[in-house]
Order: sequence, then structure tokens, then C-alpha cells
Amino acid sequence: MCIGVPGKVVDVYSDGLGIAMGKVSFSGIVKEVCLAYTPEAEQGQYVVVHAGFAISLVDEEEAMEVFKMLQQMDELAELEIPQPR
Repeated sequence: MCIGVPGKVVDVYSDGLGIAMGKVSFSGIVKEVCLAYTPEAEQGQYVVVHAGFAISLVDEEEAMEVFKMLQQMDELAELEIPQPR
């Protein structure tokens, strides 16, 4: 199943090619995410992430509601997979 998962932007930076990137926390699990589709994203805001790309901004209330539903559906196991450094 392909889903977008909300997370909180904890850091924003550019990679070596000038692409907007960020560290996004998914309830304490932090992943590197491409912010090219959401260049307006700032630290402290919430984004919906699909396949390593932030695809939209959402407010905190909506993010928490969606995250809670995904937890209830047991759809968050993928977040536990380690990322290459």
C-alpha cells in the first residue's frame, strides 16, 4: 500500500547539488527527506512524506490525526527500516 506519512521538519538544508533536503521526525524516528516539492517547508512545520519526498504541508492537528490512524492500522513498520548514511 502506498501512503503518505506526516512528520515534523526538524532541520532544513541543501545537498551538494542545491536540492532542498531536510530531517523529518516521525514520532521520534528521524529520516532524511527531499523537500524539492515543498521548498517553503521550514523547521517546526509538518509535511506529508511519500517515498522519501515531502509532497505537501499540513498543520499539526491534521498530522497528529493521520499519524494516529496509521498507528491504529499498523501501517508504520516501514519507518523502522534503517536508512543508508
